[in-house]
Amino acid sequence: MSENKVSEILKDVVGELKNIATSQTVVGDPITVGEKTVVPVVKISIGFGAGGGQGEKGDQSGFGGGGGGAAKIEPSAFIIMDEKKISLLSAKPGKLDALVEAVPGLFGKIKDIRNSMKKDESKPKEDNKNAGENGKRGYESDWC
Repeated sequence: MSENKVSEILKDVVGELKNIATSQTVVGDPITVGEKTVVPVVKISIGFGAGGGQGEKGDQSGFGGGGGGAAKIEPSAFIIMDEKKISLLSAKPGKLDALVEAVPGLFGKIKDIRNSMKKDESKPKEDNKNAGENGKRGYESDWC
């Protein structure tokens, strides 16, 4: 009986952690600034644990169980695309300066997007809002 409860706890914890680690989380939405498109890529670290036990004292018995998990998301790289090339820029210390040089105005654009997202939180989301003329998202083009 207690094995089933521990198994349920593990399934719940792993299920919630899977929700965190979606492909959209790992590869973010593209941000277009001028002629360049930047796609953020993040590293996700996940850990979890669960356990349970059963005890008896006299004519009483009981079961206790618990589980927990954590996820850490940090920038790993940026994919920078324009008409002529695609490049991958690491987000390691010192590399963010190169991103700022490669895409002037990027951080201002990110701030504007975040502000507009906060304003639009109450509005229902449209399907495929980033689709281009051919119905594909900005980072899915025929030339890649």
